[in-house]
Formats: sequence, structure tokens, C-alpha cells
Amino acid sequence: MQLEGSCHCGRVQFSVWAHSPVPFMRCYCSICRKTAGSGGFAINLGADASTLKVVKGKRELRIYQARLPDDSAPGGERESSAQRHFCGRCGSPLWLYDPRWPELVHPHAGAIDTPLPVPPAHVHLMLGSKANWVEAEGRTGDERFNAYPSMSLAEWHEQHGLASPRKDAQS
Repeated sequence: MQLEGSCHCGRVQFSVWAHSPVPFMRCYCSICRKTAGSGGFAINLGADASTLKVVKGKRELRIYQARLPDDSAPGGERESSAQRHFCGRCGSPLWLYDPRWPELVHPHAGAIDTPLPVPPAHVHLMLGSKANWVEAEGRTGDERFNAYPSMSLAEWHEQHGLASPRKDAQS
């Protein structure tokens, strides 16, 4: 599914092809919550990194790499490899890219302007680190994990018959 996205002020606009366009996975970790989820969680989609095109506003893009606890590193922490892209003008979170998985990019569902499909269910992950004020609401039968589930975004979409096969015309 071709997705069009933008920041709040409109200075950054982008497009990307998403093989996993259904916004089902809610991440409650402190990084997602503080950088993209004022409701207590963030929702990331799965997309093909090679199709990410910044249509407008590339100069406004900024990148944040979180600090992670690491007892073996100097100072007891290290920089995450995950690069959280946001608009330097309005602060809108746009997408996450991690060079450990160079074929993937994860646009934030909140930055997408294209109408997204309604998910048949939600997966709540990183509940072990959610803020105490956050209620992990959802539907009966929603899967819940204290850490990461073993299933990827793509596997969940395939299991639910929701994967978007890439068409040659979108190459």
C-alpha cells in the first residue's frame, strides 16, 4: 500500500510503500511513549526502506538516537542504533529506521495522511515498561507482551491475511 505522510506543520512530506500497513502494534516502551506516543504508546508500521521518498522538507528532518542502559559501556549507557526521524520545526515524529534491518523503515501511524485499514486486533508490547498512568485498553483477545513478541510486523500481517504484496508498478 502506498502511504503518504507529513508532519504537523507540513514542511516535511514523504511517501513510502508499506507491506504492513495495518496499525495494530502498540509499543509502550519509554522511548516510544516519550518520542511518539503521548497516549502512552506509539504505533509503527512496516515499510520498504528503498521506497522512502522525502517529497518535501528534507532540510527540516532531524534524527534522535536514544540512550540505552549498558553496564559494559562507559558511563553505563550506549546510543541506540535506531534513528527516530522527526520534523525539526514542529517536532512531529515521522519514522524510525535502524541500520540493523536496512530493508525496513517504520513510519509512525500518526504521521500518515493516507487512510489506513482498521486492524482486526491489537498487539500490546513492552507492557513491562509502560507508565503507571497508562491503561492498556483494547479488545477481548488482544495479545499482550511484557517485552517483544516473537512475531514480526510482517508475520502478523501474513497470519491475518493482511499483507500487501508489492506490485511491479511500485518498484
